Amino acid sequence: MSFITGALYAALLVYLGGWYTGQWQGNFALLLFLLTTVTLVYWLAERYKFRPAREAAAAALVAQDEARRAQLASQGIAQVDSNVAEARDKLLAQPWWLDWTAGLFPVICAVFLMRSFLFEPFKIPSGSMVPTLVIGDLILVNKFHYGIRLPVINKKIMANNDPQRGDVMVFRYPVNPSLDYIKRVVGVPGDEISYLNKKLMVNGQVIDAAPLADYYDDDTMRYYMQFTEKLGQGEHRIAVDKNRPPYIPQQFVENFAFKENCRYSGEGVVCKVPAGHYFMMGDNRDNSQDSRFWGFVPDENIVGKAFVIWMNFGNLKRLGFFQ
Repeated sequence: MSFITGALYAALLVYLGGWYTGQWQGNFALLLFLLTTVTLVYWLAERYKFRPAREAAAAALVAQDEARRAQLASQGIAQVDSNVAEARDKLLAQPWWLDWTAGLFPVICAVFLMRSFLFEPFKIPSGSMVPTLVIGDLILVNKFHYGIRLPVINKKIMANNDPQRGDVMVFRYPVNPSLDYIKRVVGVPGDEISYLNKKLMVNGQVIDAAPLADYYDDDTMRYYMQFTEKLGQGEHRIAVDKNRPPYIPQQFVENFAFKENCRYSGEGVVCKVPAGHYFMMGDNRDNSQDSRFWGFVPDENIVGKAFVIWMNFGNLKRLGFFQ
């Protein structure tokens, strides 16, 4: 078992090393599931096989010592120098390969359950959600808000709330589901979304955008026009680059499912959201690769609803809830 455990740890280090160096794309959900499963097997083996065997061996050693002492006492020898306490402790001690597997199971299991069904942390990698979220924000995502889903395969087993316009949602990127994206829900099934000349319309109604003071982006070191927009129940801020043209360059548009539902022109794009899908856009409207480029997000790709910034090491003032 020591050799097998060493081989498993070596495989884990190789996988993590290749992931870190970019040799392959890692899957943390799958890795955590495998770690939970493997450590569970070790934990069960420790509980029902290895620990009882060690305890039986220790009890036999103590019984043997007591029998020897009794025999010596019957011969009139009361002083016995031997002490089995140290040997007993060695027999009861957990070997390293159990300590580093079965011993870690409760912690790994707790992380697995919390991350899979309750809350999952994410780090914002790009500026597509500026000014709501900036690079370096560490956020939490509510995994049960849109329903309970099985880990790894992401299959919904219990429904809860449906995504609403204005929600900030994490989902699996339709082009490459191994990647997680974060955008704002702009269109729900059945909606007609128009983004023409940098004006957003939902089902023919213009979404009002009240101007604010220009936003300075520390990462790009540029100023952007800033507006307050209301989608659904809450308000949020958006950034608009007045120097960017309104049209979507066709060379950057993917050949996505239901592409026939979208009409592209020099003014922008108009899309009809199909059943079971959602239209997503970044708050940084002219610097976001979103549904305008790669299409609709199917319900089975939903990960959860983002709701709070729990840390930003560069700016602690950013901590708190957002809409």
